[in-house]
Amino acid sequence: MSLSIGIVGLPNVGKSTLFNALTKKSVPAENYPFCTIDPSVGVVAVPDERLQKLTEFSVSAKTVPAAVQFTDIAGLVKGASLGEGLGNQFLSHIRETDAIAEVVRIFEDDNVIHVDGRIDPLKDIEVINLELVLADLQTVSKRRMSLGKDFKAGRKEAIIEHGLIEKLMATLEAGKMASTVEADEFESPFLKLLCLITAKPFLYVLNKKAGATNMDEIRDDRWTKLLEFFKATNAEHVIVDAGIEQELKDLDELEKMEMRGMLQDTSDKPTGGISSALPAHNDGVNELIKRGYLLLGLITYFTTGTDETRAWTIGKGWTAPQAGTAIHTDFKDKFVRAEIIEWDKLLSVGSYAAARDKGLLRIEGKEYVVKDGDVIEFKI
Repeated sequence: MSLSIGIVGLPNVGKSTLFNALTKKSVPAENYPFCTIDPSVGVVAVPDERLQKLTEFSVSAKTVPAAVQFTDIAGLVKGASLGEGLGNQFLSHIRETDAIAEVVRIFEDDNVIHVDGRIDPLKDIEVINLELVLADLQTVSKRRMSLGKDFKAGRKEAIIEHGLIEKLMATLEAGKMASTVEADEFESPFLKLLCLITAKPFLYVLNKKAGATNMDEIRDDRWTKLLEFFKATNAEHVIVDAGIEQELKDLDELEKMEMRGMLQDTSDKPTGGISSALPAHNDGVNELIKRGYLLLGLITYFTTGTDETRAWTIGKGWTAPQAGTAIHTDFKDKFVRAEIIEWDKLLSVGSYAAARDKGLLRIEGKEYVVKDGDVIEFKI
């Protein structure tokens, strides 16, 4: 599956720095607006300790992780829906992604310019989301106009879509996201075709900075209001220090943990120290990747052997034949059965032979819905 998460936000909130940390791919991250004109795309491995354990279990020669695609999109500004700041171009890039990671700055640093001159995360979110809502409103308005003839003629599909359009118009005009509109089974296909930005799943990425004043630490009124917004909208969020993660991106995992530990050791200093360093056990970027993967409605199953242990990406709720298409499209039509065992049960018994003896290795047919963490061998 090829699904992408668009990294969006105001200029100078840390989008490109975060992208560098995510992908180890160099993109401009200078301290001025619109330095990123064209979207940059990176494919990122999904951190999964299960994969390494299965590799060790099978003594595999090769390990292939699941992956998710991130797209770095240049900063939006107020008026983007009207074309301000190259807004039309940027909005089209956002529309092509499957989910949104909205980067929000929660640190104060006079050396890093903010387009509004003041750090207010909730206001930043409101500015960005309003521009996205207005862009969707334009899309819906145009569709309503083009639907006019068919609706007046009483065509069934046009009547269904018109009903959806009216609900969307009312919601968007009220400044609310399209995702708050409940579409029934008949309306859902039309909603998907509209490709509305605010109908996509959102994950808010709160970017802090080592050595700066961070709102998750001072917990002032701005932080309280931000958390209230997340609770009221049932929104997901993750906290990262994009700057630290970019600095650590070329280190291996052990070195990263040691470096975070050193940074944390200085965090108690009242002045001159790094007051916002991530603890050694915490990796904000890994958490972002994992949460983004789940946000897209994805799960992982595994195949393992001496040649290779691989994580395969599928949609949640896929049946075994559908899951087989991740390996090869022929698997769906040629599917006969699958041998399946949960990854942890396989490791606990120590071998496939022991799993068979204990009745843990199951034979499943075409109706089986694959679960996250299944180890599968397909029979075709």
